[in-house]
Amino acid sequence: MNRRPRRPAALGTTGGPALIALGLCCTLFATGCGAPHFSGIEDLPLPGGADLGDHPYEITADFGDVLSLSPQSSVKVNDVAVGRVTKISLAPDGWRARVTMKVNGRIDLPANAYAHLEQSSLLGEKYIQLTPPAKGKEQGTLADGDRIPLTRTNRNPEVEEVFGALSMLLNGGGVQQLKTITTELNKALSGQEPQVKSMLHRVDELVTDLDDHRGDITAALDGVNRLSSTLAGRKQQVGTVLTELSPGMKVLEKQRGSLMTMLRSLDTLSDVAVTTINRSKADTIADLKALAPTLRALADSGNDLPDSLQVLLTYPFTDEVLRGVKGDYLNVYLDLTAEPGTQIIPAYEPDTQTPPAQAQAVAGAGLPLPLPATSAPTTSRPTDSKGSN
Repeated sequence: MNRRPRRPAALGTTGGPALIALGLCCTLFATGCGAPHFSGIEDLPLPGGADLGDHPYEITADFGDVLSLSPQSSVKVNDVAVGRVTKISLAPDGWRARVTMKVNGRIDLPANAYAHLEQSSLLGEKYIQLTPPAKGKEQGTLADGDRIPLTRTNRNPEVEEVFGALSMLLNGGGVQQLKTITTELNKALSGQEPQVKSMLHRVDELVTDLDDHRGDITAALDGVNRLSSTLAGRKQQVGTVLTELSPGMKVLEKQRGSLMTMLRSLDTLSDVAVTTINRSKADTIADLKALAPTLRALADSGNDLPDSLQVLLTYPFTDEVLRGVKGDYLNVYLDLTAEPGTQIIPAYEPDTQTPPAQAQAVAGAGLPLPLPATSAPTTSRPTDSKGSN
């Protein structure tokens, strides 16, 4: 085992501090020569800062305003320091601040993480807080060289801004306006307490009714959503219909004068019709009352009227005459020398007597009773008629 040679006692006693100072100067000189990016004391890590580990990764974030953030500021996750700010510069567009950070390589963050500029206390230091997005929306992993865009960064309000807003509120600002609003409300509501109470009660009933019909309202909104989806799917057809409606609308525009004239004429006609009906109301009612007995009689004879109309179909032979027909022929005599009005009578055999019931039926039908064959006029001509026709 090799051992370092022992230094002389005199040298170690008298030259120890000088050697330490010389070694420190050599170390600083070597550090300055070997690190081309060294630009000052701010590049040296602060004592007690975050542990970056052996393999930190570097990311950047764009801010609209970094306020008084400085290099070597902490980078935290869940308020635990995991990195530090290494550089603050302007973005290429010249309107945003770009912050470069180094984060411990063991810290895993999603690629769509957020960067917030926060302050530890009212007058404390500023630092950058890295936070993941809402649960279930994480995407990928934040890696070396990644950039957090302006849309995922923000900053807390400064103390000066808070005091400035408070000053505006207290010095003739919002407080004075609140006093004016309260005074005017008191004047407006003074003496109107019952009406205001009734209005609040109705508003409560309305809200309660709306709450009870949440399902119906949701269903209606879903129906409107489906209708919108259907219309969106048929956008081309709707566009075609609207395009084809254009000529019709142009024709209606040209006929606008005629349509207006027609509507005015209809309005005049309606006025005349109303006036006529009002003036003839009494006469119309009297006519309807006069028609009442006639309509009642027609209603009472409703069953007899169809039966009486059946005679027209069998004239001059009624249904009762057909009962005297024997076989499929009906012999009749037509008296051409008889007086006008003499009717056709059916013939019968001499040895056949007309039953009283048939004779009464024939007489009831308006036909003369049949006579014996020997008394028939010699000038009559026999005629055969088949069937009842």
